[in-house]
Amino acid sequence: MNTKVSPLPAAATLPLPRPGGLSPGLKPWLLGALGIAALLLFPLIVGNPYYVHLVETILIYAIVLFGLDIVVGYTGQVSLGHAGLFGIGAYTAGVLVLKLGAPVWLTLPAAIGVSAAFGALLALPALRVTGPYLAMVTLAFGTIIQILINEMDFLTEGPMGIKVAKPALFGHRLDEHQFFWLVGAMLVLSLIFVSRVLRSHLGRAFEALRGSPVASDCMGVSVYRYKVYAFVVSAGLAGLAGALYAYSEQYISPNTYNFELTVLFLLAVIMGGRKSRVGSLLGAAIIVLLPKMLDDLQLFRIGAVGLALAMAIGAVVLIARGRTTAGRAAVPVLGTAALAAVSFWLQSMTDWRLSVFGLITLFVVYYLQDGIVGFVRKTLGRARPLEDDTGAETGRSAGVAISQAKADAPAELLMADHVLMQFGGLKALNDVQLRVQRGTVHGLIGPNGSGKSTMMNVLTGIYVPTAGSVQFAGRQVNGRTPSDIALSGIARTFQNVQLFGEMTALQNIMVGLHHSFHSHLVDVALHLPRYERENKAATERGLNLLRFVGLIELAYEEARNLPYGKQRLLEIARALALDPQLLLLDEPAAGLTAPDIKELVAIIAKIREHGITIILIEHHMDVVMSVCDTVTVLDFGQKIAEGAPAAVQADPKVIEAYLGGEAA
Repeated sequence: MNTKVSPLPAAATLPLPRPGGLSPGLKPWLLGALGIAALLLFPLIVGNPYYVHLVETILIYAIVLFGLDIVVGYTGQVSLGHAGLFGIGAYTAGVLVLKLGAPVWLTLPAAIGVSAAFGALLALPALRVTGPYLAMVTLAFGTIIQILINEMDFLTEGPMGIKVAKPALFGHRLDEHQFFWLVGAMLVLSLIFVSRVLRSHLGRAFEALRGSPVASDCMGVSVYRYKVYAFVVSAGLAGLAGALYAYSEQYISPNTYNFELTVLFLLAVIMGGRKSRVGSLLGAAIIVLLPKMLDDLQLFRIGAVGLALAMAIGAVVLIARGRTTAGRAAVPVLGTAALAAVSFWLQSMTDWRLSVFGLITLFVVYYLQDGIVGFVRKTLGRARPLEDDTGAETGRSAGVAISQAKADAPAELLMADHVLMQFGGLKALNDVQLRVQRGTVHGLIGPNGSGKSTMMNVLTGIYVPTAGSVQFAGRQVNGRTPSDIALSGIARTFQNVQLFGEMTALQNIMVGLHHSFHSHLVDVALHLPRYERENKAATERGLNLLRFVGLIELAYEEARNLPYGKQRLLEIARALALDPQLLLLDEPAAGLTAPDIKELVAIIAKIREHGITIILIEHHMDVVMSVCDTVTVLDFGQKIAEGAPAAVQADPKVIEAYLGGEAA
């Protein structure tokens, strides 16, 4: 049911400072210009085709890692199938060139499209499982793709492989230097594309999935849908890289796209640093250059000594800043020093190459869990750069859009009839009936284990009731997904705070505002006017919601760094971003100090003034008595009392449930 919108007036606001002290966009564009200049000049300065080809391979692998980082770093999924997707892109280009003599402007889009289609084919069933099961499914996919490439010799030439000449543009066959520039151009375009996607509402949705899948669903962001979305985008980038790799190597065969390559891709994301394009570039350089370094003893010695010095300097800086202790820093420092010493003891790398590679990998994964980029940022005391298009707005705010019920709407907003929620032989809810009147604050109380949070989960679709029905605004709730229920007008907070910890306070609110975006991938990638308008409006609205709960000064602080009381308020503001008709507050005062509780009660009163109906679960009886119009009491999953707060408080059954019969 649609609702009217009642804006909360707010005074004119000053621009909020963004972290870093630089004007938004200045530093990235400066670094981008320097990077493009380096790509243009590198083949001219170096000249040696071997080194040009080596860096070219790094750039191609970096494109794969840009996409893989979306899946691994942002959504938190482990994929071992990207070597297969990389191979699909390579063979799409190779087959088109072999069979049709297709030009590069056709083979590259085709490789992206075919790989994205295979990514969707893999993701639709695979992403219904998680953890090691997902890793096994994607690994099986990569193995199947390698077998198919090997066996379908009528199309792929089988074990013989396919020779692919360098592409031609405008009738001119590109040489090694010119093809390097083409790869560089594709890298820059991929970098711009990925950065824009990850800074948009799509990127916030991806990152929210990793932070809390349950909270994402309850914010209207479908976990399954956006996991598939992320996988498809990632697969398209792997396909583009595969096609470029086919042209770069000028020969492709099934053995190239094996399990070893997919593990290297995953290690590169971890070693470089997740959620970082610089980390992806660094990871690509590591997996390309480290094996070459281990072939050259003298080069390995230089690298080992450099690593030891870097770790020693980093440890000193971290200890001086109080970010670690001497004991914790001793193992990585002594380990790298020992590696440097061993490098001078070795007379040949032939027998030790794989062992050293494994030790270096284990060291980075175990001791640098945020990757090399994360370690450097921590050493320098710099926070991760904001991955967001949100920015401070100036001028008079448009206010916080908060739902206001229609005057002629039915009085009963929510009706739960004979709800049974059974887990095995335990009845967490037993024949519960609930009527919530529009515009009221309805308390739901009871001793621990009485079924209050279970009822919350039933109302929001996290649990499907064993029997009974729930209707909200005249529409059935049973059987609908949490994201669909959230978008229909039910928002909630959680008993245990479920914020997206690595995202800022404003970014958390923007996840709640995800429903206000109608822009698609093309709008985001090209920054078309529709996306710009929606993003500006949502940012202003997000800032005003933070102002509404008193957190405007903390807009750009990561949620995990906020005091606990502020986290509770942020969760309420994020729920309000959904424009709910019904707001479910699950023990919002738990763990709060007296001043925080007073502030919370004032905010609940303000929310009610804007016509939002509230269901409040709370153990603080003073809060319940001061704000609730009606109170329902549960005990052992059954409703034992309902009525005005004072009457319920004096009910003998309620007293007995809380204090025991003898105390009553």
